[in-house]
Amino acid sequence: MSIRFDGRVAIVTGAGNGLGRSHALGLAARGAKVVVNDLGGSVDGSGGSSDAAKAVVAEIEAAGGEAIANGANVTDMEQVMAMVDAAMAKWGRIDILVNNAGVLRDKSFSNIDLADFSFVLDVHLMGSVNCSKAVWNVMRDQNYGRIAMTTSSSGLYGNFGQANYGAAKMGLIGLMNTLVLEGAKYGIRVNALSPCAATRMTEGLIPENLLELLTPESVTPALLYIVSENCPNRTIITAGAGTYARTIINETAGKWLAEGERSPENIAKMWNEIADPATQSEYMNGNDQTTNMLTKAANGLGIKI
Repeated sequence: MSIRFDGRVAIVTGAGNGLGRSHALGLAARGAKVVVNDLGGSVDGSGGSSDAAKAVVAEIEAAGGEAIANGANVTDMEQVMAMVDAAMAKWGRIDILVNNAGVLRDKSFSNIDLADFSFVLDVHLMGSVNCSKAVWNVMRDQNYGRIAMTTSSSGLYGNFGQANYGAAKMGLIGLMNTLVLEGAKYGIRVNALSPCAATRMTEGLIPENLLELLTPESVTPALLYIVSENCPNRTIITAGAGTYARTIINETAGKWLAEGERSPENIAKMWNEIADPATQSEYMNGNDQTTNMLTKAANGLGIKI
């Protein structure tokens, strides 16, 4: 089975360098027409230049592909809508959105300025919201769409000095989960990529002798898979140094306590049973959790359901 994107139009944000550049080149190499979006700022979000995006477009065109450069700031909905309008005017459709744009302003929680905290959330989370919102009706009307969020181990598991970044990256999983439910009947699938790559954003975080293994190009195959026609849905795929895995958020079945037993002491006493990983399962929506709790309560009280 060959995965191709002939006839598809993709928008890749933050595509001037690193992962975004690799994603844009990968999509174009397999036939996609690509909007190469990049504000052109530094890792902390300051400054701006269209040179990086134009350079990626030149690479794509030199290889025989089609692409246009765009410098929209993903935190500015008016600019994002103008980017979508430009893509529609040139190619008449948008099939794929790769929400990749991001910044870092790392500091320990006790030292971080709240303006820096908000800025990182705005770029990663609201930037993805803005871009997804801007393409949503286009994808809905054409009954086809693939959206990729870029999450991180910092959000899924935590990382010292990245409370802002981690909060934004975990927020994207909540966004993905709900868009999956709302997009299902319109042929829109939404997944998340959790990459580990040596980019401008990982400088100083990874030992030098291992950096050469963590190439953006080793991550991009995972991205291409989760935006392909026969991709999964509501999936977090992790990728780095040639290893690919799936991250799953599970919940244990839990233990029902009768009304007179509902005390913190009893929770502590029964904690091993409550937290037993052998009983865990993956829920497909929030109602699954409610159903589990009410079923246990009904069984405990002898109520027929």
